[in-house]
Amino acid sequence: MLKDSLLSFFKKESATGILLMIMTIAAMIVANSPFKSYYEAFLDIPVVVSIGHLTIAKPLLLWINDGLMAIFFFMVGLEIKREVVEGELRDPKKVAVPALAALGGMVVPALIYTAFNRDNPAAMQGWAIPTATDIAFALGVLSLLGNRVPVVLKLFLLALAIIDDLGAIIIIALFYTTGLSVLALGVVGASIFILFMMNRKGVVNNTAYVLVGIVMWTAMLKSGVHATLAGVILGLFIPIKNNKASFHALEHSLHAPVNHVILPLFAFVNTGIGFSNISAKDFLDSVTVGIVLGLFLGKQIGIFLFSWLAIKLKLGALPKGVNWRHLYGVAVLGGIGFTMSLFIGSLAFECEGGACMNIVDERMGILIGSLLSGIAGYLILRTSPKEG
Repeated sequence: MLKDSLLSFFKKESATGILLMIMTIAAMIVANSPFKSYYEAFLDIPVVVSIGHLTIAKPLLLWINDGLMAIFFFMVGLEIKREVVEGELRDPKKVAVPALAALGGMVVPALIYTAFNRDNPAAMQGWAIPTATDIAFALGVLSLLGNRVPVVLKLFLLALAIIDDLGAIIIIALFYTTGLSVLALGVVGASIFILFMMNRKGVVNNTAYVLVGIVMWTAMLKSGVHATLAGVILGLFIPIKNNKASFHALEHSLHAPVNHVILPLFAFVNTGIGFSNISAKDFLDSVTVGIVLGLFLGKQIGIFLFSWLAIKLKLGALPKGVNWRHLYGVAVLGGIGFTMSLFIGSLAFECEGGACMNIVDERMGILIGSLLSGIAGYLILRTSPKEG
């Protein structure tokens, strides 16, 4: 009976969002309990992988953020490719509105954050935190509404979120890259060339691509470019046209480990906020306020305004059965940054010598902004008429 109940739960679209919420609450409980020292020791467990002269030594936290999250980004790369080749992003007429919506949902939050932090160079490192949308969480909230919202609204949100992810990937590559190693970058370049030639020559063995991807990930880890980008690049090179069944099987095989293990684990190790030293000042800190307002106000304003402009300029149209209230509700849900915002935050405010500048303010801002967006978006769509 329990086994059947668990299987039924994990099949639900809302399962990932619920698991993320549970693990976030668990992390905060542990971080504010007598077990706090064990939680911190768990994050700092040294993990060393050594092959000949090549050694990778990192605490467990960074193996999760740099290693396991590369698998998440690999799945994102596969999803982007699938949508471009045979999904919603294939038709230019259907792409215009969600593409401009995603752009607005990145530009306006960044401007709001900048307005509060422009005089603080250290805080400005986090300008990209409120630009991200969490696909799993946003779709999870939408799925809770069942048939109260048109199915096509989910496809619109999916397209918007995937383009948003692509924007986040570009931001990470351009703005969160430091200390470049020419030798390591050379290996990355050679790996990409090999993947390109394998694709051009019609190689359809996914295992071969993954092996090259592991080499590329290792080199990228040493290069100064964030290693998770290797996952996206690898996903984009996996062939689909002459390898459709295998491609879809690979993508499907990643859903359970990523959504039910990797993302919840990532949430657990990155949201353990200790409240003992938090004061009212932290809630009013420019980083916290910039992120909260960027996610909750910036996202909804940017997504809705740019969607409206795209439609008024006749670059696209509202999906059939979708009304303006539906669109506004989705725009508000876009403010659920969570996983991607936490990930960008971990890059913006990396810990050095045990000091994690702005990390509590950043995490509080993400949690508050995402919570407000999730609740408000749900209520707006819950009270929307079913028909467009």
